[in-house]
Amino acid sequence: MKETGIRIGEACSLKWEDIDFERRIVSVNSPEKGSDGRLQRISDQLIIMLDRLPRTRETIFARKWTIQGVFNKYRKRVAHKLANPRLLKIHLHTFRHWYGTNEYLKTRDIYYVKRRLGHKRIANTERYMHIVESLLLGKPEDFVSKVAGNIEEACRLVETGFEYVCDFNGVKLFKKRK
Repeated sequence: MKETGIRIGEACSLKWEDIDFERRIVSVNSPEKGSDGRLQRISDQLIIMLDRLPRTRETIFARKWTIQGVFNKYRKRVAHKLANPRLLKIHLHTFRHWYGTNEYLKTRDIYYVKRRLGHKRIANTERYMHIVESLLLGKPEDFVSKVAGNIEEACRLVETGFEYVCDFNGVKLFKKRK
Protein backbone atom coordinates (compact mmCIF):
# COMPACT_ATOMS: atom_id res chain seq x y z
CA MET A 1 0.00 0.00 0.00
CA LYS A 2 2.86 2.36 0.81
CA GLU A 3 4.56 1.66 -2.51
CA THR A 4 1.50 1.80 -4.76
CA GLY A 5 -1.08 3.97 -3.01
CA ILE A 6 -3.79 1.33 -3.38
CA ARG A 7 -6.59 1.14 -0.84
CA ILE A 8 -6.81 -1.68 1.73
CA GLY A 9 -9.83 -3.19 -0.03
CA GLU A 10 -8.02 -3.10 -3.37
CA ALA A 11 -5.00 -4.81 -1.81
CA CYS A 12 -7.18 -7.50 -0.23
CA SER A 13 -8.85 -8.28 -3.56
CA LEU A 14 -5.53 -8.71 -5.40
CA LYS A 15 -5.17 -12.14 -6.95
CA TRP A 16 -1.95 -13.87 -7.88
CA GLU A 17 -2.70 -13.34 -11.57
CA ASP A 18 -2.82 -9.55 -10.93
CA ILE A 19 0.94 -9.55 -10.33
CA ASP A 20 3.35 -9.63 -13.26
CA PHE A 21 6.50 -10.84 -11.50
CA GLU A 22 8.72 -10.41 -14.57
CA ARG A 23 7.73 -6.83 -15.39
CA ARG A 24 7.16 -5.89 -11.69
CA ILE A 25 3.62 -4.62 -12.26
CA VAL A 26 0.48 -4.89 -10.13
CA SER A 27 -2.87 -4.63 -11.90
CA VAL A 28 -5.58 -3.08 -9.76
CA ASN A 29 -8.57 -4.76 -11.42
CA SER A 30 -11.05 -4.32 -8.54
CA PRO A 31 -10.89 -0.60 -7.79
CA GLU A 32 -12.99 0.81 -4.96
CA LYS A 33 -15.11 3.94 -4.67
CA GLY A 34 -15.66 4.15 -8.42
CA SER A 35 -11.96 4.60 -9.14
CA ASP A 36 -10.34 3.61 -12.39
CA GLY A 37 -8.39 0.37 -12.67
CA ARG A 38 -4.67 0.95 -13.03
CA LEU A 39 -1.24 -0.58 -13.34
CA GLN A 40 1.36 0.13 -10.67
CA ARG A 41 5.06 -0.59 -10.99
CA ILE A 42 6.60 -2.09 -7.85
CA SER A 43 10.15 -2.53 -6.59
CA ASP A 44 12.34 -5.62 -6.86
CA GLN A 45 12.26 -5.90 -3.08
CA LEU A 46 8.45 -6.02 -3.02
CA ILE A 47 8.42 -8.62 -5.81
CA ILE A 48 10.77 -10.81 -3.74
CA MET A 49 8.59 -10.40 -0.65
CA LEU A 50 5.41 -11.25 -2.58
CA ASP A 51 7.06 -14.25 -4.24
CA ARG A 52 7.90 -15.67 -0.80
CA LEU A 53 4.27 -15.64 0.33
CA PRO A 54 2.44 -18.98 0.33
CA ARG A 55 -0.01 -19.41 -2.55
CA THR A 56 -2.69 -21.24 -0.62
CA ARG A 57 -5.68 -19.29 -1.89
CA GLU A 58 -6.76 -17.26 -4.92
CA THR A 59 -6.16 -13.87 -3.28
CA ILE A 60 -2.76 -12.79 -2.02
CA PHE A 61 -3.76 -11.23 1.29
CA ALA A 62 -6.27 -11.96 4.04
CA ARG A 63 -9.64 -10.26 4.31
CA LYS A 64 -9.79 -6.53 5.00
CA TRP A 65 -11.10 -6.92 8.56
CA THR A 66 -8.34 -9.37 9.49
CA ILE A 67 -5.60 -7.06 8.24
CA GLN A 68 -7.14 -4.02 9.93
CA GLY A 69 -7.46 -5.91 13.21
CA VAL A 70 -3.83 -7.06 13.16
CA PHE A 71 -2.65 -3.59 12.13
CA ASN A 72 -4.62 -1.95 14.95
CA LYS A 73 -3.30 -4.45 17.49
CA TYR A 74 0.35 -3.85 16.60
CA ARG A 75 -0.12 -0.09 16.20
CA LYS A 76 -1.55 0.07 19.73
CA ARG A 77 1.29 -2.07 21.08
CA VAL A 78 3.99 0.11 19.46
CA ALA A 79 2.29 3.35 20.54
CA HIS A 80 2.22 2.09 24.13
CA LYS A 81 5.81 0.81 24.05
CA LEU A 82 7.14 4.08 22.60
CA ALA A 83 4.78 6.19 24.73
CA ASN A 84 3.68 7.98 21.57
CA PRO A 85 -0.13 8.28 21.33
CA ARG A 86 0.20 10.07 17.96
CA LEU A 87 0.94 6.68 16.40
CA LEU A 88 -2.70 5.77 17.07
CA LYS A 89 -3.69 8.37 14.45
CA ILE A 90 -2.03 6.33 11.70
CA HIS A 91 -4.51 4.22 9.75
CA LEU A 92 -4.08 1.95 6.75
CA HIS A 93 -5.52 4.70 4.53
CA THR A 94 -2.72 6.98 5.77
CA PHE A 95 -0.35 5.09 3.47
CA ARG A 96 -2.46 6.17 0.47
CA HIS A 97 -2.31 9.80 1.57
CA TRP A 98 1.44 9.49 2.12
CA TYR A 99 1.86 8.03 -1.38
CA GLY A 100 -0.29 10.69 -3.08
CA THR A 101 1.43 13.52 -1.24
CA ASN A 102 4.90 12.21 -2.09
CA GLU A 103 4.00 11.70 -5.75
CA TYR A 104 2.77 15.28 -5.95
CA LEU A 105 5.88 16.53 -4.13
CA LYS A 106 8.11 14.71 -6.62
CA THR A 107 6.29 15.64 -9.81
CA ARG A 108 4.12 18.71 -9.09
CA ASP A 109 1.78 17.15 -11.67
CA ILE A 110 -1.73 16.76 -10.27
CA TYR A 111 -2.94 14.86 -13.36
CA TYR A 112 -0.16 12.30 -12.95
CA VAL A 113 -1.12 11.80 -9.29
CA LYS A 114 -4.79 11.53 -10.30
CA ARG A 115 -3.94 8.67 -12.67
CA ARG A 116 -1.66 6.94 -10.13
CA LEU A 117 -4.39 6.97 -7.47
CA GLY A 118 -7.14 6.03 -9.93
CA HIS A 119 -9.28 9.07 -9.14
CA LYS A 120 -12.06 9.85 -11.61
CA ARG A 121 -12.32 13.50 -10.54
CA ILE A 122 -9.46 15.94 -10.11
CA ALA A 123 -11.21 17.38 -7.03
CA ASN A 124 -10.37 14.15 -5.16
CA THR A 125 -6.71 14.61 -5.98
CA GLU A 126 -6.56 18.28 -5.04
CA ARG A 127 -6.35 17.43 -1.33
CA TYR A 128 -2.81 16.13 -1.89
CA MET A 129 -1.87 19.34 -3.64
CA HIS A 130 -3.22 21.40 -0.73
CA ILE A 131 -1.27 19.31 1.80
CA VAL A 132 1.96 19.93 -0.11
CA GLU A 133 1.25 23.62 -0.57
CA SER A 134 0.70 24.07 3.17
CA LEU A 135 3.86 22.10 3.97
CA LEU A 136 5.93 24.26 1.64
CA LEU A 137 4.28 27.56 2.53
CA GLY A 138 6.88 30.24 1.93
CA LYS A 139 9.73 27.79 1.39
CA PRO A 140 11.69 28.03 -1.85
CA GLU A 141 11.97 24.87 -3.90
CA ASP A 142 15.38 23.22 -3.70
CA PHE A 143 16.99 21.99 -6.91
CA VAL A 144 20.24 20.35 -7.89
CA SER A 145 21.61 21.71 -11.18
CA LYS A 146 23.91 19.96 -13.63
CA VAL A 147 25.56 20.95 -16.90
CA ALA A 148 25.85 18.72 -19.97
CA GLY A 149 28.42 19.52 -22.63
CA ASN A 150 27.53 16.67 -24.99
CA ILE A 151 24.74 14.22 -25.81
CA GLU A 152 26.10 11.40 -23.62
CA GLU A 153 26.16 13.63 -20.55
CA ALA A 154 22.66 14.91 -21.34
CA CYS A 155 21.35 11.35 -21.72
CA ARG A 156 22.86 10.31 -18.38
CA LEU A 157 21.24 13.28 -16.66
CA VAL A 158 17.81 12.58 -18.16
CA GLU A 159 18.12 8.89 -17.20
CA THR A 160 18.79 9.87 -13.58
CA GLY A 161 15.73 12.12 -13.36
CA PHE A 162 17.07 15.52 -14.40
CA GLU A 163 14.91 17.76 -16.54
CA TYR A 164 16.21 20.06 -19.30
CA VAL A 165 16.02 23.79 -18.51
CA CYS A 166 17.83 25.74 -21.27
CA ASP A 167 21.01 26.30 -23.31
CA PHE A 168 23.58 28.68 -21.89
CA ASN A 169 27.05 29.49 -23.30
CA GLY A 170 27.09 26.37 -25.47
CA VAL A 171 26.07 23.91 -22.73
CA LYS A 172 22.71 22.52 -21.62
CA LEU A 173 21.44 23.14 -18.10
CA PHE A 174 19.40 20.53 -16.22
CA LYS A 175 17.65 20.53 -12.86
CA LYS A 176 16.17 18.00 -10.43
CA ARG A 177 14.38 18.50 -7.13
CA LYS A 178 16.41 17.57 -4.05
